[in-house]
Amino acid sequence: MNNREVADLFEKIAHMLSIRGDVVHRVLAYQKAAEAVRELGRDINQVYAEGRLTEIAGIGSTLADKIGEMLTTGELEFYERLSQEIPPTLVDLLRVEGMGPKRVQQVYETLGVTTLAELTAVARAGKLKELPRMGAKSEQRLLTAIEALAKHGDDRTPIGEAWPVAQAILAELQTLPGVVNTAVAGSLRRMRETIGDVDLLVAAAAAEPIMAHFCAMPQVERINGRGPTKSSVILHSGLQVDLRVLPPERWGTLLSYFTGSKNHNVRLRELALKQGLSLNEHAFTPTTGGDEILCASEEAVYATLGLPFIPPTLREERGEIEAALAGSLPQLIQQSDLISDLHMHTTWSDGKMSVLDMARAAQADGLRYIAITDHSVSLGIANGLSVERLWQQAEEIAAANAQLGPDFRILHGTEMEIKADGSLDFPDEVLAQLDFVIASLHTSLSQPRDQVTGRLLNAIYNPHVDMIAHPTGRLLPDRPGADLDMDQVLAAAAATGVILEVNANPSRLDLRDSHVRRAVELGVKLAINTDAHHVNHFALRHYGVATAQRGWATAVAIVNTWPLPKLLAHLHRNRHG
Repeated sequence: MNNREVADLFEKIAHMLSIRGDVVHRVLAYQKAAEAVRELGRDINQVYAEGRLTEIAGIGSTLADKIGEMLTTGELEFYERLSQEIPPTLVDLLRVEGMGPKRVQQVYETLGVTTLAELTAVARAGKLKELPRMGAKSEQRLLTAIEALAKHGDDRTPIGEAWPVAQAILAELQTLPGVVNTAVAGSLRRMRETIGDVDLLVAAAAAEPIMAHFCAMPQVERINGRGPTKSSVILHSGLQVDLRVLPPERWGTLLSYFTGSKNHNVRLRELALKQGLSLNEHAFTPTTGGDEILCASEEAVYATLGLPFIPPTLREERGEIEAALAGSLPQLIQQSDLISDLHMHTTWSDGKMSVLDMARAAQADGLRYIAITDHSVSLGIANGLSVERLWQQAEEIAAANAQLGPDFRILHGTEMEIKADGSLDFPDEVLAQLDFVIASLHTSLSQPRDQVTGRLLNAIYNPHVDMIAHPTGRLLPDRPGADLDMDQVLAAAAATGVILEVNANPSRLDLRDSHVRRAVELGVKLAINTDAHHVNHFALRHYGVATAQRGWATAVAIVNTWPLPKLLAHLHRNRHG
């Protein structure tokens, strides 16, 4: 067995134990072990052979023995025994919004449901509504959630998993003799929210030594193929990584060609043909014969076609060629433009750091002001704040502001729950006293479109709500989020001046890029926030910036670029105007 198979089995066991109702710490032990093995970066078989399994974080002697059993026999007796009690196919039911471990256990024990197909069948037959704590509305919500999962599910890898892996490999390749340049390519360079394979590019005069090193890296499980300029491998994590190496003088065409998208490249080749040129990853070639035109940079590729440089995040054939020809490409938002972060959590709710810790890290990161926005009371799972605790937190924020001095400001805010009935967690008289009010959806995301949209609109039209966080509530890759009428949501935000968030956490990226594009067209105010629960999460900001870029957002549209007085004036006008 390999890393992925061991991790997948531990993860499945964790889910099965949760369905059975085992104590939480036992479930978490298997979940943490699965994560540790998946992120190991070395062949688990080699670690086992060296007798060092217990040196892996989260792996004690008991789990090490189970790993040894899997690696030597290909099986795990504990899993086989557990499977007799809890059918492994029940794990698939947990992917459905609204189907937690207790509900899965209920439909299994009461109705004998073991698969998604059987769950769908009993829901359509009207049998779910007969169960305790169910009903016709709950049954319909589950059917809707099942359909949404069927539409959303795919085999692509979230960018938050692929990006760090790609950067780590490139950093290693960059140190090799003869390497002039390195880059990610494909959908990863275009910063799509999910990717298929990871494409890596290297500029070097000699490809063979680089290919040899790449194929021998410890995180490589097997080699799919190896040639003079391209190799393809599968990592222990299951991710496929392809590497291409060409001479530095061909770097521009190589990078442009393999960045894509396919449709963008088609348009570039059409423009080339109109100028009597053929374009591929190696060079431009005159169609009537003659010497190649080499491009050492992407700028040279676009200049040869009479175009300004088009940023990778725009290359999806969504009007970027026409904009370039017309000289109207947007000046995209850059991470360096951001001076604030308006959504983060501390130890007051489910964060890991204090108010002062978060503020100091943000200041060190170059920001000038932040908003502390811990969860409100209804989100009990996140230790949400009561009104009393909210005012206690205000005292701590005031003390932190005094300590940090006049050049940095902490706003006191909340991430307030929009409850299932559409009401808000705090009364208006409480909200009126806060500096910054976020409203968001976390629960009952499978409600019918009109109902869940109505909940969000109710928050947008509340004069004390300043921003809507991660509007759909999705979690990549398995939770598609609420089925919102985004036309209504965006129109309401444009009309009221309420800010919509581009959540930079790569598990969210919500608003998604297509919604950002429409928001920009409507003049909606946007914020790029990390939703940080730890100071390390500030490093996720670039994912949000890239998502905003894919939506053609400029700095003008992003409130995080505003000086604090301008933001406060906007908030005051919205609340009182």
